[in-house]
Amino acid sequence: MDFSLGASLSALLFSFIMGLISFASPCILPLIPSYVSYITGISFDELASRESRRKNMKTTLVHSVAFVLGFSFIFVLLGATASLAGQLMTQYVNVIRVVGGALLIVLGLFVVDVVKIPFLQREAKLHLKSRPVGYAGTFLVGLVFGAGWTPCIGPFLGAALVQAAQTETMGTGMALLAFYSLGFGIPFILSAVAISAFLSSFSKLKDHFKAIKVTSGVILMVVGLLLVMNKMTMLTSYTLIIWEKIKSLW
Repeated sequence: MDFSLGASLSALLFSFIMGLISFASPCILPLIPSYVSYITGISFDELASRESRRKNMKTTLVHSVAFVLGFSFIFVLLGATASLAGQLMTQYVNVIRVVGGALLIVLGLFVVDVVKIPFLQREAKLHLKSRPVGYAGTFLVGLVFGAGWTPCIGPFLGAALVQAAQTETMGTGMALLAFYSLGFGIPFILSAVAISAFLSSFSKLKDHFKAIKVTSGVILMVVGLLLVMNKMTMLTSYTLIIWEKIKSLW
C-alpha cells in the first residue's frame, strides 16, 4: 500500500474522527461524570460544584491524563498488532483491502441499526470493585477500560484497526491508533477538567445522539466503499486540498 504523506493525513484524520465519535457515542458520553468521579475519588456533587472546581482541577487533570494514557497504551498496542498481522499477509494486500472495506460497511450498518452483531452488543470488560489508589491506579483503570472496549466503541475502534492492518510499517499502525486515542482522550480530559460545562453541554448534545449515530455510520460505509473500490486516493486528494488551504491561512 502506498502510504504517502497525503494518505497518512487522510488516515490519521479518519482515525482521529473515529476517536471523537467514540467519545460522543451514547454508551460513553453519559458515563463520563461517573468515570471522572471513580478515577478521582471525588464525589459527583463536589465535581459539579463551582466552588470546589478550582480546588479539584489539578487532581482531576492529572487523573484524567493518567486514565487516557492507560487506554491509549492498549489501543496503540492493538494498532501495532493489526499492522504486524497485515505485514505478514502482504501477498494478500488486495484481499485485506476488500475484506476490510466490507467489514467497515457492515460496521456502518450496525451503527445505524440496520444489522445486528451480537458480539458487539455485549460488554467485554473487566469490572474493578474498588478504585486502585494513586495515579498508577488510575492508569490501571485506563488499561482495563481499553482492554474491555464497550459495544459503542467497537465499530469505530475496529475502523481504525482496519486502517492499521493496511499500513506498511508497525510505526504507522501505532500512529493511527495514537490519533484514535487523541480523538477519544482530548475531549475526555477537557470534559473532566470542566465537568460543570460538560454537564451543561451534555444536556443539549443528548438530543442529537441519533444524528451522531447515523452520521458516523454513513462515514464508516463511505470509507468502506472507497476501500472496496480501491478509491481511497479520492479521500487523499480531498485531504491534501483541505491541508493546503489550512496552511495558506497560517
